[in-house]
Amino acid sequence: MTLTINTTVKVLVVDDSAIVRKILSQELSRHSGIEIVGTAPDPFIARDKIVALHPDVLTLDVEMPRMDGITFLRKLMKHHPMPVIVLSSLTPQGGKTAMEALDAGAVEVMCKPGGSYSVGDVCTVLVEKIKAASRARINRTPATALQSSGPVQRLSMAETTNKIFAIGASTGGVQALTCVLSALPANAPGTVVVQHMPAHFTTSFAQRLNSECAVSVKEAEDGDHVVPGRVLIAPGGWHMLLQRSGANYYVALRDGPQVCRQRPSVEVLFNSVAKYAGANAIGAILTGMGDDGATGLLNMRQAGAHTIAQDEQSCVVFGMPKEAIARGGAERIVSLGKVAENLIALARN
Repeated sequence: MTLTINTTVKVLVVDDSAIVRKILSQELSRHSGIEIVGTAPDPFIARDKIVALHPDVLTLDVEMPRMDGITFLRKLMKHHPMPVIVLSSLTPQGGKTAMEALDAGAVEVMCKPGGSYSVGDVCTVLVEKIKAASRARINRTPATALQSSGPVQRLSMAETTNKIFAIGASTGGVQALTCVLSALPANAPGTVVVQHMPAHFTTSFAQRLNSECAVSVKEAEDGDHVVPGRVLIAPGGWHMLLQRSGANYYVALRDGPQVCRQRPSVEVLFNSVAKYAGANAIGAILTGMGDDGATGLLNMRQAGAHTIAQDEQSCVVFGMPKEAIARGGAERIVSLGKVAENLIALARN
């Protein structure tokens, strides 16, 4: 699906709560470029409205009568694939649900309005994600392009000493990071990752990756050391910075304002990697909307680091890599399935 800048994105809101449907419809309609073409209280009515109204993007609740949102999402992606943004509760269980939704084909998972999240703030972010989702590649990328060529051969410890991998991703990044990290050998260089996700969602994501990868994966805690064989995922809501004490690297978690409209921000991570790791680092920017990390990757390259950007054909949303390439930050541009082997090859240099 290719939309011009002036194209209005047609949205169907699916939620069993009449109040939520009304609020989302009213708030989203305030933004230019968004048209709410309809709402539905359950998946069966949603199915009929998808056929009748031809929405570009669906927002989908998880807990609904007659059929839960995840089951509906799986059926939808099988028979009528389209961009879907799932709204989930900000709880540990919501984090697990988020992983299920992304596995089922959702482009994004967001927190439902409520609690400390004001409706206005959520809808402002949701508008950006809806517009990005409307440009997402759904079932257009061959499955083989989304798979690595297999686990990369184990490195000798001498080759990995003091090397750092720094990776940033956003929309489509859960699948992309799974592809990359699952292909790394058990003693790969210490790796720091920012994936745009809310709190709790990153906890579940790290736990799932840890069960699927040869490397150890955990949600980062302040002061965690960056060592071979370990991947640290920035926790939702916190910036993560690389720090150095002598020959040892560790991470620091910081609160503070959003950077590039994100917290955690890839830009913050990459700039710290440029400062403290320099030529010992290899950076990779993967699929995602916006420009978070684009200048940071350039700063890494100028500090002597090797840098990689995912190519357009294998990106769900070619936003962040596109900006990084345009600014001169990418030394190599490769398909998703080649990112891991390029990281390892550059670590040997």
